[in-house]
Amino acid sequence: MLFVAKHFKSHRPTLPSLDAPMELQIRGISKRYPNGVHALQDVSLTIPVGMYGLLGPNGAGKSTLMRILATLQDADAGTARLGDVDSDAAIDIGREPERVRQTLGYLPQEFGLYPHVSAEELLDHFALLKGITGRGARREVVEALLRQVNLWEVRRQKLGGYSGGMKQRFGVAVALVGSPKLMIVDEPTAGLDPAERVRFLNLLGELGEHSVVILSTHIVEDVTELCTRFAIIDRGRILLESEPARAVADLRGRIWRRVVSKPELATLEREAAVISTRLLGGRTVVHVHGDGPPGAGFEPLEPDLEDVYFAAMAGHVGARAAPRAGAA
Repeated sequence: MLFVAKHFKSHRPTLPSLDAPMELQIRGISKRYPNGVHALQDVSLTIPVGMYGLLGPNGAGKSTLMRILATLQDADAGTARLGDVDSDAAIDIGREPERVRQTLGYLPQEFGLYPHVSAEELLDHFALLKGITGRGARREVVEALLRQVNLWEVRRQKLGGYSGGMKQRFGVAVALVGSPKLMIVDEPTAGLDPAERVRFLNLLGELGEHSVVILSTHIVEDVTELCTRFAIIDRGRILLESEPARAVADLRGRIWRRVVSKPELATLEREAAVISTRLLGGRTVVHVHGDGPPGAGFEPLEPDLEDVYFAAMAGHVGARAAPRAGAA
């Protein structure tokens, strides 16, 4: 979170018009690190106003993409534009970092805080850096945001005494300063208890009514509950981009379930398209992808977004999938 103090200045560049069409257009973004790792490979997405989920395992490239969009890292190739992308008023994220930062809310996976400063004091400082110069206006913003994230009663407590969940909620408050038009949250529910998680997801849902909100996570449930569109990324490439309900519907009739023994599992993994296994009550439950049951004892299963995720990662749907027999 300390990047805000380093980069933001207390002036307001021209921001996207609230009445103009708002979307984030990403075209051909690539990033290769000096050690040879291709963190991103030709990533292209169009993200409209609303909640957008970016799903992938650790090391998939999610955080690299988020840092590029937050102007903390440069891409090797490609562009990203925010606003009415068909007009000259759109922000070029790579070339206009100051404009981006004035309309950006960013909650990274890990961030530092000043331990000897209170939440009220530090949030007031961030509001000033975001261009809210009037003391009365800042007081209103600080109170509203701290109440929103349920920290108002502990506003004068030093941040060093906050729990992990409280620090995460304070990070949310900082990210919300200035009513951002682009909100980036990287693994946001880490460290939150169930009640805090629900509160936080509700906050993001409200913001998504008027802003582009990107939720980068490996938790499928967060995307299922909140996002209108999503993408799956692995090894720097987009494997699938869709609406959650559409992706699940496309998989209907092709997921099969059975409880198996360990010896049966080893054989099945050699002979069928196993996408996931889990222990349930001491027994191994296996999900298999296929146009028909892979053997006796399998029953059809109504898929969910987790099945979509595992099927895409295994190469049975999306960019890695081979064409189905009889497909045009």
